Amino acid sequence: MENIDQSRQLQSQGKRQKRIIELVQRDGHVRVPDLSKLLNVAEITIRRDLVMLENKSLLERTHGGAIAIRRIHEETNYNSRSDLELENKDIIAKFAADLIDDGDTVFINGGSTTFHVFRYINRKNVKVITTNAACISQVNEHQGIELTLAGGLYTPGSNTFSGGFTNDILNQVNANKAILGVHGISCHYGLTTPRQHAAESTKIMINRTRGEIIVVADHRKIGLVSDYVTAPANRITTLITDWFPDIGYIKDFQELGIKVIQTRPRP
Repeated sequence: MENIDQSRQLQSQGKRQKRIIELVQRDGHVRVPDLSKLLNVAEITIRRDLVMLENKSLLERTHGGAIAIRRIHEETNYNSRSDLELENKDIIAKFAADLIDDGDTVFINGGSTTFHVFRYINRKNVKVITTNAACISQVNEHQGIELTLAGGLYTPGSNTFSGGFTNDILNQVNANKAILGVHGISCHYGLTTPRQHAAESTKIMINRTRGEIIVVADHRKIGLVSDYVTAPANRITTLITDWFPDIGYIKDFQELGIKVIQTRPRP
């Protein structure tokens, strides 16, 4: 009889966890109280389910729930990315540029969000070192920016430079701020990208910065995971996004000591 009961419990658990995965993949996130009511089990049971599913890398737990683990293996073409969420990216970029002070030396990496940062820099005596090949069209003579382009191997798909020559330039700089775009950011998996060379260049920027590490990422990047790790999430100081898909996930970033700036309310 005991074996029969255990078998039924395991079957019930399997069905419940399958349903949880279906919901988190459909909606992008789930909340413990909602799952408890929907599946008619105690919240502690749902929390145990989420732990088991996280251990299988099927989701990532957050404060009060979980988010889907979405993976990206290939880089989206830069021209395609630059048209997506254009207004949100522009607003995020303005917030990031406002964090630059007079006399700062700033790393800015490649990306369709960091692209917008350059034209909003309006401080004096700012030095910018960047791998973003699109930046030249964004900077004008009245801004007073000393711009260094860390040229190297050019990748048209991402409109960035990377590789040995690029890294040699980056390694000669001590910056006091970095503004970084990412392909994905997760509390558990950190900052990730589908390109190993890009990950290496951004990692050097982080290691050569003695001040704020500011990540700019719209909501589609939150919880996204790719192949190559740039840095653990707790290495950054500030995350600027338009809005969070799961409000409970904000607390997870804040507990890592990260300041979270949302530029608009969640729809």
